[in-house]
Amino acid sequence: METISPPVPVTGAESTASLATLLGQWARVLGDEIALTHVDYRDSADGRAVTLTWRELDARVGTVAARVSGIAGPGARAAVLAGQSVDYVVAFLGAIRAGLIAVPLFAPGLPGHAGRLAAALADCAPSVVLTTTADLGEVHAFLADPAARPEVVAVDALAPAEPRDWPVPDPDATAYLQYTSGSTRTPAGVVLTHRNVLANARQACTAYGAESRTTSTVSWLPLFHDMGLILGIGAPMTGGLASVLMDPLAFLERPSRWLRALSASPGAISAAPNFAYAYCASRVSEAEKSYLELSRVVSLINGSEPVLPATIAKFQDAFAECGLRPEVHRSSYGLAEATVLVSVSDAGKPARQVTFDRDRLAAGFAVPAAAGSTLVSCGRPAGQRVRITDPVTGEEATPGEVGEIRVSGPNVGRGYWGRDSASTFGLPPLDPETGEGWLATGDLGVVFEGELYVTGRLKDLVVVDGRNHYPQDIEQTAEEHAAVRPHSAAAFAITADDGEAAVVVLERAKDSEADVAGLAAAVRAAVSAGHGLGLHDVVVLPPGDVPRTSSGKISRARCRRSYLDGTLTGRRLG
Repeated sequence: METISPPVPVTGAESTASLATLLGQWARVLGDEIALTHVDYRDSADGRAVTLTWRELDARVGTVAARVSGIAGPGARAAVLAGQSVDYVVAFLGAIRAGLIAVPLFAPGLPGHAGRLAAALADCAPSVVLTTTADLGEVHAFLADPAARPEVVAVDALAPAEPRDWPVPDPDATAYLQYTSGSTRTPAGVVLTHRNVLANARQACTAYGAESRTTSTVSWLPLFHDMGLILGIGAPMTGGLASVLMDPLAFLERPSRWLRALSASPGAISAAPNFAYAYCASRVSEAEKSYLELSRVVSLINGSEPVLPATIAKFQDAFAECGLRPEVHRSSYGLAEATVLVSVSDAGKPARQVTFDRDRLAAGFAVPAAAGSTLVSCGRPAGQRVRITDPVTGEEATPGEVGEIRVSGPNVGRGYWGRDSASTFGLPPLDPETGEGWLATGDLGVVFEGELYVTGRLKDLVVVDGRNHYPQDIEQTAEEHAAVRPHSAAAFAITADDGEAAVVVLERAKDSEADVAGLAAAVRAAVSAGHGLGLHDVVVLPPGDVPRTSSGKISRARCRRSYLDGTLTGRRLG
């Protein structure tokens, strides 16, 4: 039986609150203490802090709620199209307080994502769009048809409204739609209820050691992403935590800004995908390190993509001199369909790493070995249950067998907005006490000695000549070449004349003068030697040209589509 349960019982406890009602409660308790800070780097290299106290945030949320409640009734959708700011938080919580279904999206100016934004808006059909005066012109231009345009409200231009009492929502009413990143498919809106959201926010606060007035959250992750939203809004509203935000671009321009914010926030809890930790280690200078004090960081969450052992070591080595403790690294697994968090490595000690035989792992079994694929544990479930199953039959896997990860708990969403979700949500067997079914995640993993190890995604698996290959293994091998830009490779399968074939797309390192043909040949040889896999093609692109998601992760699905439709050809070097 490959099911693992949390160290505390799974509960479906009734909740009579929402994030917005909890804000009201914290405003009465914490009053004039700072609730929210956005460090704005657009006009200042050192950043300009924009803050709201709990009382101010509560009042502004009430103003937005009063305005939107006059436009649409409960259950209508309110899309947030704005840049990262305190106003984004105000807009999102204002929609929830008014009983509307919030839809956290992004301003139309986000490069390369206009198609995703248009698809999400068409899917959710909002009655109102919430934005800011800074983004108003772009929003009006994007919503080109005035006849079909929802009402647009700039939340920072509203006159204060009189305080009023708002009804407590039904815990099973929809709180918001969390649109998937689109890294593996067309974006779909996950329906999350107030019960789902508060359950997962509480699970996260417990797992990461959050305490009001003692810890705070620090985040540059986009607020329209599942992890960014729960870290930046959900957990703070649930746990009464101060929240510090910055724009993702501010982090990418100078990663030391994130670490400076961690240093300035005692008891900081933060999160980032794996690539961000390696990016910090390679880009933060010794002079910048002299300003860092990281000994008071409580938790650094590494999630949303495979956690690489080398990245953890590189980051720890780079910042140990700044007081960073190894045990604050918390490897995690989650997905939007479960609100976000599913499992996390144990507190107080580094995440476990196990090396498995690569061939046996590709064949579907986790067998420890002296050499092979080293995986980082994503720990144990956070207030929910996890099982490993056969992806086709749904039958539980045998011990040590790789299969699809399935999840059950009060945090699992209700399905996809406007779509048939029966093949993904509520799968049998149902829990006899809660009635909860299982979520098919589409992710592959294995339970080894009571902990979850994520091995990849079903849809990303590269199958050539009957052998399974995990794309991240191929990508790691390609990136070992000095002329390949770190964290730039994407491996995927295509259908060729003689069956499935493997392709690698990568970026040449900045300032590298390596011969493109020689680089491609070296990557082919390394993959052949390390994996017994002959590559159909190696595409070498200039730095920054490999397609990515809006959170900066490599998008294998977009790489594959661009390769097949020929749009990568124009950017190919050589």
